[in-house]
Amino acid sequence: MTASTSTFTARLTEAATSVEASLADLLADKAHHGEIARPARLMAAMRYAALGGGKRLRPFLTIEAARLFGHEGEGPLRVGCAIELLHCYSLVHDDLPSMDDDDLRRGRPTVHKAFDEATAILVGDALQTLAFEVLADSATDLDPAIRSELVLGLACASGLGGMVGGQMLDLAAEGRYGAAHLTEAEVRLLQMMKTGAILTFSVEAGAILGRADAAALRNLKDYGRALGAAFQVADDILDRESSAEALGKRTGKDQEKGKATLVDLLGMDGARRECRQLVEKAEAALEGFGSDAETLRAAVRFVVEREI
Repeated sequence: MTASTSTFTARLTEAATSVEASLADLLADKAHHGEIARPARLMAAMRYAALGGGKRLRPFLTIEAARLFGHEGEGPLRVGCAIELLHCYSLVHDDLPSMDDDDLRRGRPTVHKAFDEATAILVGDALQTLAFEVLADSATDLDPAIRSELVLGLACASGLGGMVGGQMLDLAAEGRYGAAHLTEAEVRLLQMMKTGAILTFSVEAGAILGRADAAALRNLKDYGRALGAAFQVADDILDRESSAEALGKRTGKDQEKGKATLVDLLGMDGARRECRQLVEKAEAALEGFGSDAETLRAAVRFVVEREI
């Protein structure tokens, strides 16, 4: 294990521990200021969806990007938690019978299986709105302009022009609304929206908190886009080569539904080559940050080398 890998692993673990504790506080039963009450079943299901699993890569990226500009502490942690709440909502809704119809997530029953479908829908709704509540709170940043930029950024990344729009394209790719034969460009667009947009914003959010200048922000967005694309290609490779037991979720879904991925279009060797090229692109975007960005460089290598 290299020094940079060791540092990355330690920081990823540290971030995951802090995020878990902060999420637990945000999802406690006691009503927050402005709330009337928190229904017990809803809270239990929200905690089931958001706690006790996942690498917390998205909050980690936010925390590390902010660290580049000397901005650490509660603000980056809260923004990372907001993005993670949004991500968890997307997983809950993605697993629903009307979407991917999955029974397994992170090695245990999905929320609609552990509770029921109606509760799962409300869990997703509540996690999503809580994410924006966290971003809009002055505890996240004292500057209302920064909070506004964060809210706008997450809305754009997660909404119709980002993740939700990508999910719509994903459903269409299954042939639900007529014949679907996606080109390479269409697959890339789908993945950029459904998966890449939130990962890119996770990096951008740290730069916003750190008051990055235009050039630094542009470079970090380029890094985030490359990392997001690499994440999805690596995920497609894992879906073909790994098992449900190893991944903690059902594999081979795209093949079952006849939905093309870059593995299909480029071949396995081509997909691996794509991953290597994306790592190089991500690392090139960080050149101006020198050794301060070594943990972010390790993060993109982790994304393509991971086994779960």
